[in-house]
Amino acid sequence: MNRKNIATFLMVSILLLGNNAYTFAQCAMCKTSVESDLQNGGSIGRGLNTGILYLMAIPYVILMVGGYFFFKKPIDAKIKAWKEKRFPSKQSN
Repeated sequence: MNRKNIATFLMVSILLLGNNAYTFAQCAMCKTSVESDLQNGGSIGRGLNTGILYLMAIPYVILMVGGYFFFKKPIDAKIKAWKEKRFPSKQSN
């Protein structure tokens, strides 16, 4: 990957992670149920948004870990080839 692709990836990642204002949305049925529960003094809805966010984040974490191990080997091979080309090892006699 060149610098432009890396910069684009980082910028999109930062924007997606930084724009979490709308992540506290729920479906209309859940929202109505939680609001009525909170108005009646219940405590069911207090952790609902956090629970939804945790459930949403788990697949992304799994994909990131899998992507790291999937791309680690080719990247390590490229770095090793670059080092051997740039800094050839000295042969001992």
